[in-house]
Amino acid sequence: MNVVGISAFFHDAACCLLQDGKLVAAAAQERFSRRKHDRRLPVDAFVYCLREGGIDVSDVDCVAYYEQPVKKLARQLWAGHARDPAALDPRAPLHAIRQGLGFEGPIRCFDHALSHAASAYCYSGFDESALLTMDAVGEWTTIGYGHAHGNHLELFDEVQYPHSLGLLYSTLTAYLGFRVNSGEYKLMGLAAYGKPRFCSLLERLIEADEGAAFRLNTSYFDFGSGANLYSPALVDLLGVEPRDPEQAPTPEHADLACSIQRLLEDQVLSKARWLRTQTGSDRLCFAGGVALNCVANGRVRREGPFAELFVPPAPGDDGGALGAAALAQIQLSAQLPGRLQHSAWGPRWQGAVIRRQLSETPLPGRIYGANGDGTGRLLKEAARRLADGQIVGWFHGPMEFGPRALGSRSILADPRSPSARERLNRQIKKREDFRPFAPSVLAEHAPRWFDLGGSSPFMQETAMVLDPEALPAVTHVDGTARVQTVTSQDQPRFARLLQSFHEITGCPVLLNTSFNVRGEPIVCSPADALRCFVTAGLDALVLEDCLIERGDVPELWPELLAHDRTATRAEDDRPARSNLYTFA
Repeated sequence: MNVVGISAFFHDAACCLLQDGKLVAAAAQERFSRRKHDRRLPVDAFVYCLREGGIDVSDVDCVAYYEQPVKKLARQLWAGHARDPAALDPRAPLHAIRQGLGFEGPIRCFDHALSHAASAYCYSGFDESALLTMDAVGEWTTIGYGHAHGNHLELFDEVQYPHSLGLLYSTLTAYLGFRVNSGEYKLMGLAAYGKPRFCSLLERLIEADEGAAFRLNTSYFDFGSGANLYSPALVDLLGVEPRDPEQAPTPEHADLACSIQRLLEDQVLSKARWLRTQTGSDRLCFAGGVALNCVANGRVRREGPFAELFVPPAPGDDGGALGAAALAQIQLSAQLPGRLQHSAWGPRWQGAVIRRQLSETPLPGRIYGANGDGTGRLLKEAARRLADGQIVGWFHGPMEFGPRALGSRSILADPRSPSARERLNRQIKKREDFRPFAPSVLAEHAPRWFDLGGSSPFMQETAMVLDPEALPAVTHVDGTARVQTVTSQDQPRFARLLQSFHEITGCPVLLNTSFNVRGEPIVCSPADALRCFVTAGLDALVLEDCLIERGDVPELWPELLAHDRTATRAEDDRPARSNLYTFA
């Protein structure tokens, strides 16, 4: 049985394939189109999933779509947002799937919030769990509370639009000059530099209790005009001018970021505690865009009432494709996919293919995989360069699904280097100085370096760094880090690289950031990786079993490839308040 899951037409479109109830492929459209947060029908991701599954479109038994178009249009009409006549047809997404993918079989649609819940629970490996979803808005639901047992999932309570914790956070994201739907993580990083002195003012924006209820004071918001998410009343209340995206954040902006981050964390904890009283469960599955807030997740892990927490590698709309597919699979066969052990469900390239491609270039890449001990020598060479202070692009195996680079498409550096963070932010990633970098650590050594309290394979929560002076490049200003734990069972080659680095330095940790520069999605193909390696100025690149050094790059390549960029400029580079209509 072949079930395809699709999320599309809002942001972060994606596709996945379940075969006989097991996940075999998943990818976001942006990785192929090179258009960041691509919302269009994921045609390229669909083609990849079919190829990975060895099937044709005629072999697909069902397509599962991650929301209910009729319900969504009803909310848009109620709110006065459906102004485009072309958007008034609730059948449009289904027509697009049939015409764009050539699929003539059954299409099943599921509630947006339930797709989020299933993207966590159905891949958690739990046989029972409380369910919590939080995002901006799907059809109507903005917070969903539920319980799952076996293959039965139910959301028994909810908060509805326009009352949204996700929209509250995104409103302050826009206020602080960041792009909504992509800049929320920047607000989270900036928050560590501030003090929560605006909390009492921000509390006027909400009406919430210790139960399920949550309401916004709508006089401070404007979700309908498309110009801003906030009204002039919010500017008057805060007494701080909204930040121009081209200006550096001030201390007041950092304090405002800190305050809204604190308010979000407190609300997530409050709702999680209430949900525990309603379900009696010791486990929590958490998904939706708010579940990408790793600082809040860390507090839920440490201070929440649940013994176990599962946040999937893609809790946002891209992961909705996995949730919808799982719900369809349950209806068709009562099967659950089982626990996700890793996130590497995207395309991969064999070493022989890469060697052949490199042979057509003037690059004298060093080949290490042609004999039995080749991989070991490659890892030692890469580890030695990292220990010497080089910054290395790392391309291996299937591409990750979700927004985190987890050792398949990564830029790596020595976490002990005081200068690595500044060089990465300013020269290579070309992003704001206040942005932190994450560590990857061998799981068996994690308790020595981080106060984590469990495994964190998907880098979805923060923890205190136990020896900040030893890891300056990955320790944020508040002493925390967003940790990934790595095991040899789930990521054998990346774990061996960490082991090689540990043998040389005594440190089983590497700085791990996504293999991209500002404005582009994470690299997908070897060509993407080569282009990023050259234009970003990395010191070395590992392409499967090939090692390329900076000195091997022809002199004219950086300029030529800079002009050859196929990526559409990122939403990050557009004005933060250009058009927030997509929330409608």
